[in-house]
Amino acid sequence: MAGPVRQPIDVAALERYVEANVPDVKVPIAVKQFGFGQSNPTYQLTDRAGAKFVMRKKPPGKLLSKTAHKVEREYRVIHALAGTDVPVPRAYCLCMDDAVVGSPFYIMEFLDGRIFEDMTMPGVSAADREEMYLMVSGGLAGPGPGGEETRFHDAARTLGKLHALDQAAVGLADYGKPAGFYARQLALFASLSRAQAAAVDVDTGRPVGPIPRQAEMLGFFAGEAAPPGPRDRAALVHGDFKIDNLVYHKTEPRIIGILDWEMSTIGHPLSDLCNLLAPWTVVSLALPTAAAARSPARPPLPRSANLAFHPATARAGVPPRPAMLRWYAAAAGWAPSPADLAWGAAFSLLRDCVIVQGIAARYAARQASSERAREYAAQLGPVAGICWRAVERAREEGRKGEGEGEGEGEGKARL
Repeated sequence: MAGPVRQPIDVAALERYVEANVPDVKVPIAVKQFGFGQSNPTYQLTDRAGAKFVMRKKPPGKLLSKTAHKVEREYRVIHALAGTDVPVPRAYCLCMDDAVVGSPFYIMEFLDGRIFEDMTMPGVSAADREEMYLMVSGGLAGPGPGGEETRFHDAARTLGKLHALDQAAVGLADYGKPAGFYARQLALFASLSRAQAAAVDVDTGRPVGPIPRQAEMLGFFAGEAAPPGPRDRAALVHGDFKIDNLVYHKTEPRIIGILDWEMSTIGHPLSDLCNLLAPWTVVSLALPTAAAARSPARPPLPRSANLAFHPATARAGVPPRPAMLRWYAAAAGWAPSPADLAWGAAFSLLRDCVIVQGIAARYAARQASSERAREYAAQLGPVAGICWRAVERAREEGRKGEGEGEGEGEGKARL
C-alpha cells in the first residue's frame, strides 16, 4: 500500500518531464511511496484525472552494486514482453537523466489487483489458493486442482510460460549469455558480498561483516570436494520469481502482472524454480521431520520459515512441493534431477544471504527503500544457517546422483 514519501523527489521536475514525454499522464501529479520493495524506491503517481501509475527509480547516492538496481533492464524486458502471454504492466517511458528526480527511472501501468506479501495468501479460499500457485509454476495438463490451491496453480503456469518463451522472438536474444549462468552468478555474489561486508553503519561505525560460513559455502559451489552444478540450460529468467512479485486479479485466481524485473537475464531456469519453491525448502530444512514441525518445543524459526508449507502442518490449499514440481515440469517441458534441484535450492539460499546482506549494507548507509529494512537485515544469521543446511543436503544428493548416474545431466526429479 502506498503511503507517505520517505525518499523525497523533485515533483515539479517530474511533472515537467511527464508533460513533455508521457502524454498518458496528466499533470499535476500526486506522489506517494510504496512500503514494499527492498531495492529500487517505488512510487505511486496519481494524475489530474485520477489515473494511477507507478514509478521505479534507482536509489540515491553511490551504489555498492554495479549490476543491481538496473531500472533500464526492467523497462526493456517489460516493454519486450508486451503482447506475449507473459503478463506484465504496460511500460510508458524510461528516463536516464539524473537531473529529473536524482537517478534514472521508468513509469509503468498501475495494476489494480492483489499482491500477497504473505505467501499463504490470507483471506483467500482454499480452491483459489491452489489455482493461484498452479498458474505460477506452469501446470497445464489434466483437470485443475480444487480448493485454495487454485492461486498456486496460476503461479506455476506463469513461470512455465516465461521459461518457454523464445527470447529472440521478442528482441531479447542479447539480454544475457546462454552458458555459464551459475559460474557468473557465483563470481558476482562473491564480489558483491565483499563490498557489502565492508559497508559501515553511519551511526555506529560498525561494518556489516561477512555472511556466516561464507568461505565454506562459496567453496562448495565452486566445486571444491563437491559434484559439479547443473548442466547449462538457457531461458529468460525473472531473477526474483516469487509470490509477492506477482499481481493477482482483484477477484479471480489469475495473475495479471509480474513485477520487479531488475535481476532478469538469460540464465538457468532452475534459478527461478528454486526461488519459487523456497518456502517449502526453507521450512523443511529448519524442521526436517514431521515430529519437529508439530512439536510445541520446536526452536525459533527464521522469518522465512513458514509452517504452512511444511507437509506435516500444511495450510489447506497450499499444495505440496511435489505438486508444484509436476505442474512446472508439465509446462516448461523439463524436470531437474534430484541432485540438481538440491544444488539449485542451496544456491538460491546463498543468493538470499547476499540479498539480506545487501539490505543490511544499504540500511547501514541509510539507502534502504523499505520501511522494514532493519528487520530484514537482522535475518542474515538465521538465513545463513538454513543455507548451510541446504549445502549439506545438496552434497548428500550429489553423492546419491553420482551413484545413480544422474550427476551430469537432467533426470526425473524425486516427487
